Amino acid sequence: MADLDQLKAKYAPVIELFDKLAPYGAKLDSVDLDGEQLHLKGEVPSTVVANRVWDVIKSVDPTFSDLHHEIATTGGEEQPYTIQSGDTLSAVCALFYGHANKYPAVAEHNGVDANNIPVGTTIQLPVLS
Repeated sequence: MADLDQLKAKYAPVIELFDKLAPYGAKLDSVDLDGEQLHLKGEVPSTVVANRVWDVIKSVDPTFSDLHHEIATTGGEEQPYTIQSGDTLSAVCALFYGHANKYPAVAEHNGVDANNIPVGTTIQLPVLS
């Protein structure tokens, strides 16, 4: 019989990512057992966030044979983000892409200066490879 606590510990980075992205529309509805697999059911607001969740799943276990996930994407491809006081574009990229170095592509996509984005500006985070 699978151990729920053990599987939750293994996939903790995925569960924690949902918590970090909750303010932006990510929601984990359930974390339970489905036979011998951890079952994650939730939703994400964009393909950008779905890709980030998928990257974290694969970093935990590339085969993810002990995971059954049902994660619906409720919005479009891009993820809107409103710049807050203290934000840097590299920190935003680290959160949504897992790599701070994606900021030049995001700045170019939005036609902004990565070092001078006014607080309150909403940018679009595109799907990047």
